[in-house]
Amino acid sequence: MPDSMTEQLQQDMECEGLLECFHGLKQLDKECFQALVSADESLTVDEIADAVDRERSTAYRAVQRLLQTGFIQKEQINYDQGGYYHVYRPTDPSKIAGEMQRMLNDWYAKMGQLIGEFERKYEDEAESPPQAQS
Repeated sequence: MPDSMTEQLQQDMECEGLLECFHGLKQLDKECFQALVSADESLTVDEIADAVDRERSTAYRAVQRLLQTGFIQKEQINYDQGGYYHVYRPTDPSKIAGEMQRMLNDWYAKMGQLIGEFERKYEDEAESPPQAQS
């Protein structure tokens, strides 16, 4: 991942790069998300782990990160005889895109504020005469 904004703007970014850029998701997280998007139905963690060829515990951590970012949804399935398990499915892409747009707007407003503060700070310093030393 590039360090500066200039480097980020100059790199060829694909839409999946937004997952990393906005939420700091890792390659495995993106692979798990893609496995869920490609599936015809909701998947268990074991099925996700099989799809990305990783251990269950490793896939589970990626699933938890995806849940925290809101990229996937969790549903509880109850057994008739008692007990339950969870399945996961991707969140509606328009909802994810809307949230990323909101985050981008917030970031843009914050950067605008910081740029204004920068300008005021250094304008004030440039206008004030240097203090004479005794």
